[in-house]
Amino acid sequence: MHYKSKGHRALLACCLASVAMPALAQERAPDEPDAILNDTIIVTASRTDAASDDRLAPPEQIALPADAASIAARAPGGALVGNGALSGQLSYRGLAGQRVLGRVNGQRFASGGPNAMDPPLHYAPSVLVDRIEIARGVAPVSQGPSLAGAVNAQLVETEFSSGNAMDAQVRLAAQYRSVDDSYAVGGLAGLANEQWRLGVIAAREEGSDYEYPEGTVLGTGFERSLYGIHAGFQTGPGEIFAEYRRSETDPTGTPPFALDIVFFDTDFVRGGFRGEIGKDVRLDLQLGHVAVRHRMDNQTIRQPAAPPMRARATNAEADTNTAEAKLRFGTARKHFELGADIENIDKFVTITNPFNDGFFIDAQPNVRSERWGAFAQWRGGIQGIEFELGGRVDHTRQDAGVPQVGAAVPMAPQMLAAGFASADRARSATTVDAVMRAWAPMGDLVPRVTLARKERVPSLLERFGWLPTEASFGLADGNIYVGNLELAPETAWIAELGFDFEGDAYSLRPTVFYRRVDDYIQGIPVDATVGIVDSPIEMIAAMNGDPTPLRFDNVDAELWGADVDFMVRPLSRLELSGTASYVRGKRRDIDDNLYRVAPANLRLSAAWLGDRFSAGAELIAAAGQDEVARFNEETQSNDYAVVGLFARYEVGTGIALEAGVENLFDELYAPHLAGRNRSAASDVEVGDRLPGAGRGGWVRFSAAF
Repeated sequence: MHYKSKGHRALLACCLASVAMPALAQERAPDEPDAILNDTIIVTASRTDAASDDRLAPPEQIALPADAASIAARAPGGALVGNGALSGQLSYRGLAGQRVLGRVNGQRFASGGPNAMDPPLHYAPSVLVDRIEIARGVAPVSQGPSLAGAVNAQLVETEFSSGNAMDAQVRLAAQYRSVDDSYAVGGLAGLANEQWRLGVIAAREEGSDYEYPEGTVLGTGFERSLYGIHAGFQTGPGEIFAEYRRSETDPTGTPPFALDIVFFDTDFVRGGFRGEIGKDVRLDLQLGHVAVRHRMDNQTIRQPAAPPMRARATNAEADTNTAEAKLRFGTARKHFELGADIENIDKFVTITNPFNDGFFIDAQPNVRSERWGAFAQWRGGIQGIEFELGGRVDHTRQDAGVPQVGAAVPMAPQMLAAGFASADRARSATTVDAVMRAWAPMGDLVPRVTLARKERVPSLLERFGWLPTEASFGLADGNIYVGNLELAPETAWIAELGFDFEGDAYSLRPTVFYRRVDDYIQGIPVDATVGIVDSPIEMIAAMNGDPTPLRFDNVDAELWGADVDFMVRPLSRLELSGTASYVRGKRRDIDDNLYRVAPANLRLSAAWLGDRFSAGAELIAAAGQDEVARFNEETQSNDYAVVGLFARYEVGTGIALEAGVENLFDELYAPHLAGRNRSAASDVEVGDRLPGAGRGGWVRFSAAF
């Protein structure tokens, strides 16, 4: 399939439209700390009494995607790694995967899928997401270890009300999208007074294979349900809280991967205390448990299904236990905070052939990670300059069990399993993070600077993936990878500089950044004789179609770039807004580019905002990416520009009807970070990037009482 840009025609049409909905309409207070340190995208309709803070408006100009990562990717510096309707990842300033800390309701947990079919935002249906919070540039040490930024999806929940009488709270959202014949419905029902709150949430989503200008992308249908209950008891200035959620993903296509999702059954439990225990002394305690049970295969959805000899079904489990304690002395604006946290992960992955009971391989045999961390963080000011200074230390111990291999498994995997069993399968590392963020409120202008040192311990897959497979935590590039017991932690040195310039009718927030990453983890050839099959690893990979497998190893890298979001209201009813992002990634040890870095991109919107009726259009454009990794045989991508239309009518207080058209000109395009198709029966050729959705309409209803 050949993609040809029609960007000039789409851009002209957008200009002629003259009205559009804002990409990131803003209500900001530059003197608020959170306005400087975080971006927040509001997703669902908010209650009329919700507090106002640094929030970006709902993405009203688009059909809400099932994958919340698509919404997070609209932030400055963001891009989507598209691996299917429910498996997308956020790429932030050139870094993705486990380098970006992902959480739901502030809870950390491990992906259950060995290839990250369930990254964190997989568990955040868009119709239930209240807001998505993104730490600008660098995550503070209080949020735990992470190499890049941090994203948190906060689901809707019942809020305390005033008075003794129990008040009912209801939020509803429903949407239909024609391009994939999908629907999503979800909501919240709760009761609350000043002391108690209790709520239930539920959502159901289903979609079929989506259409694109040249046909249908087969194997992209999806099904997901989520339901849960939460409660809180407020005593004095503190709250005791608890919540439980169950997420059930049914058969869902993931065409960039060798296998499709059969199910994810995942339970979330979280509880604790938060509030003040004395004058200007706040305590936060939290315990959490997440249990993921997963199955994927190439029989249920994949077309055509694999023949019996190559049939595969993989079963995976992941359990995460967390505990956190934070003690803050002072106010929200000026304080000193101490904290400690524990995170224990236990994973097991077994590959089977459903037609042969003697074929099974423990690809990740009881791999475990135990992390203990502690931090100290100070926020305050000196002579008009505000600071957030923090440091943390983490000690991580990782180990793996002995893999079991069935009698029907060929000799080469059995040899590798025996070699792995005889190796020292325990590793430990101590990492140190330090972050300084400073800003100087000067009226409408707020200059800011960030300096940081951040580290990341290798993942369990990168460390203990003894069997050559395509598992790569979502790279979905068709390469076969194997782990490396001797990996060192990644170390990033980060500098960022920017300013916020904001008034009642304008805002401009540019940032330039540089990241130097030592011991960056990337796939390199398993030995010096590339293409010559002379090792068990290469023999196994060659039998599976890749005679040049890669081993995760440490290299040196650097990334730099700039991003900005902006808004201007030339008229009281007309708002122009958008974001622009550019990042460049290079290897420092050889003359090559970093792998899978998004090209320069732009979102440009204009909107006519009436009292009850609004309408507009949005342009989404990306340059072609020709700065690709030759070492990894990465192919270039073409530029594109896509236009969408939008209208919104407020039926009454808290009730709205919205509708729109996506990809108005039926542009044929494929984002650079889209995964590559593996489904032979699809209209998309095997090996091509998954194209963007074609022209389609959508309608949405939302209500909050």
